Amino acid sequence: MNKTKKRSDCPISNSLDIWGDKWSLLIIRDLMFAKECTYGDFLKADERIATNILASRLQALEENKMIEKLDHPDSKVKVLYRLTKKGIDLMPVLIEIHLWAEKYFPIPEDRKAMLKEVKKDKAGFIKAKSKELMG
Repeated sequence: MNKTKKRSDCPISNSLDIWGDKWSLLIIRDLMFAKECTYGDFLKADERIATNILASRLQALEENKMIEKLDHPDSKVKVLYRLTKKGIDLMPVLIEIHLWAEKYFPIPEDRKAMLKEVKKDKAGFIKAKSKELMG
């Protein structure tokens, strides 16, 4: 996940070098649907990421300008993480993964409701959600 090392000129390979590991896209997913998260919020996810892996992935995503740190309004000890424009631009990818997964796996009711909205107007949904995330 080094931001300067490329294995090839392939766009898929370059993208996977940033977010293609087992955890980074899940961190992006959490930020996509929660807008902002603390370190502790990520640890509460169903997937149970280890703290050392979480710290490493957050650092790499920040170095690659996918996420940014913000001061927490209620605590000087806590940090909020938020997607950057570069991270938000992964919205169509996450939507397509959800649509693919809906065909092959049981998915939670809240995601089914979201996909129902997506299917009505995918471009409109992505535009509105992206605008919401940009604040």
